[in-house]
Amino acid sequence: MNYRSFPPFLPVVLLLLITASTVTAQQALPELVRKVKPAVVSIITYDSEGEPLMTGSGFFVDHCKVVTNLHVIRGATKVEIKMLDGKGRTYPAAGILAVDTEGDLALIRVDVPQERTRSIELASDLPDEGETIFVIGNPLKLEGSVSDGIVSAVREVPNVGRIIQITAPISHGNSGSPVFNLRGQVLGVVTVKVTNGQNINLAIAAARVRELQGENVRPFSELPARTKADLSETLYQNGLESLWLGNYESALSYFQNAVNKNPRRADAWTQVGYCKVKQGKNVEAIRAYERALELKPTAAEIHNKLGDAYYYAGRLLDAIDSYSQAVRLEPNYAEAYYNLAVTYYETGNRTMAATEARILQKLDGKLYEKYLSETP
Repeated sequence: MNYRSFPPFLPVVLLLLITASTVTAQQALPELVRKVKPAVVSIITYDSEGEPLMTGSGFFVDHCKVVTNLHVIRGATKVEIKMLDGKGRTYPAAGILAVDTEGDLALIRVDVPQERTRSIELASDLPDEGETIFVIGNPLKLEGSVSDGIVSAVREVPNVGRIIQITAPISHGNSGSPVFNLRGQVLGVVTVKVTNGQNINLAIAAARVRELQGENVRPFSELPARTKADLSETLYQNGLESLWLGNYESALSYFQNAVNKNPRRADAWTQVGYCKVKQGKNVEAIRAYERALELKPTAAEIHNKLGDAYYYAGRLLDAIDSYSQAVRLEPNYAEAYYNLAVTYYETGNRTMAATEARILQKLDGKLYEKYLSETP
């Protein structure tokens, strides 16, 4: 057997190149941490009697505007932030600017001198699986702790968006921590940590953070602690938590119970459909999405998801109709154009596939590249 021979010095050269790149990355990370850390804050909440409730993390997205998890401030009467740079001065939060219940996000107002704030750029693209990330937060009240890891998965949760699973160690107090890429941009916000034999650390993607908008300040007292008065809502939230973890069977059970308690919940019917698709029960998924559309006929996302159910059921022309309705309702819906291009391609209509792909290219270059890689 003949073996291809290599110059004897080649392994040494490769080893030196790998070592050099590793050293460069190690040098870059401390520099990035120093750059972005002043924008990260510790958050302390108090009840009506001034007793501490919990601690969390957050970060500035603009002057006087801090993002954190909703559950960190829920039920609080008073909220303070502590800066991580300098001597760590504390400032009172003025109130709530916006909340995102399903995304577990809150935007709060903190009156801080202009020179003391430094906002962070939100990433416009989703990370790749295997991409290196780092987290800055306040685990177990250890303020300003840095941990690193990789993106282990990116999954979708309907009505919420993309969820990023990371390997960076997360502990209590990290809720609301920013997840950074190696360009110093925020990829997402740490939201859920589950221990079930191992830690599963999740963050909601930055696109959801970008949607948090508000200028009118409301008192924290307007955001009461969660109660169990609405059983349907409790079931729905439990379903979301299972869905974030990719546990579709458990999630489906919660969502089905939620629609049994309140059949007019379009969001819960949508989640039932999504879980059914994941289980390969596409006919049942179609019925669930149709129920959701009876309640919310102009919801582009539901039309898009119905298209997915038709697609996986082999009903490609029905899928095209549903995707087309989604883009009529939301003309910049990149994912729906991607779905149209792929489905037209599979029907053999290369002309229409190319037309939809050209629109996709203008809206989302990364998704367009994915389309090209899947359609030789």
